Amino acid sequence: MAKGLFSQSVCLLTDGQATLLEVTSALQRHSFEIVKEIRPLKQWQFGGPAVVVGYRPEVNGCAILDLVNRPWPDTMGHPESDTTTFGAWSMGHFGPWTFPNGLQRARQHAWSWAAGRSIADAHSGFIRIRLRYAVGAAEGAPLLPANYDPVDELNFLSRLVLAAGEAAGVLCYFNPNGEVLRDHAGFSRVWRDCAADELIPLPLWTNVRLFQLTDQLALMDTVGNSQLDRMDIEAIFASDEYEPSNVDNYLRNVSLYLLHSNPEFETGQTMDGPGATGSSWAIDVLDAGLVNPPRKVLRLYPKRHAAAVADAVASAGARC
Repeated sequence: MAKGLFSQSVCLLTDGQATLLEVTSALQRHSFEIVKEIRPLKQWQFGGPAVVVGYRPEVNGCAILDLVNRPWPDTMGHPESDTTTFGAWSMGHFGPWTFPNGLQRARQHAWSWAAGRSIADAHSGFIRIRLRYAVGAAEGAPLLPANYDPVDELNFLSRLVLAAGEAAGVLCYFNPNGEVLRDHAGFSRVWRDCAADELIPLPLWTNVRLFQLTDQLALMDTVGNSQLDRMDIEAIFASDEYEPSNVDNYLRNVSLYLLHSNPEFETGQTMDGPGATGSSWAIDVLDAGLVNPPRKVLRLYPKRHAAAVADAVASAGARC
């Protein structure tokens, strides 16, 4: 679901015993001002007991942290058998770019925190942190201000994660839009390292996944660039020619290039490949990638392997 009622959303998975008092105390220890408390709504899918933290008051922005002591609804409901959850998901209440089975995919691709695969599976509740504007604004006010900044938004939510993550009962961080899992120590370490080097902490917001497409070709992709209003990226490459770690770094660098320069790519163009190989990689601009979640992607692959890539993509499409 695209940005609308909420512009960003991240979560903390809990053991089901977390309390709003603990969350509030953790936020206050980090000097966050609680604007108000909100009683739980009748249907938990739309909001549990919550506190509101101010963000950019000049445009009526705020972050809402609500507590739900039941497991994350990873299937996102059903239009017939679970209409309330499905309706809440379709309206963006579980995150503007959240898709069904995102937690399952995050567990499968928790390369930076392997323990997260089992820890996340054992959760019994979650703290949802959602950012929105136009709270209390006049009717017809835009849902997003003209000068909204997604990087600043995610930095703000990350600071909330660092604070609220200290509350008793919190198991780990889960970004449903970027399908990322991290424990509190790992999240804090990446945040500090990126801050020290003045880098955007992409690994906290977006995931990079690895698949074996054929016996010879691997597929690596990003998930979550939509939070930054940019396309995700797929890289298809020969497994015996490129180290996955180098391609991972390449995808991060291309993501940053998209973020800062916002180029207008077209299918048929080329760009430099990873490392110092001097290879030319082809570009395809696509409305859908090979692997869920559904989203637009920029597919990159060595130009010299175009025929093999086309055959592999056609075969993968036939299997899907």
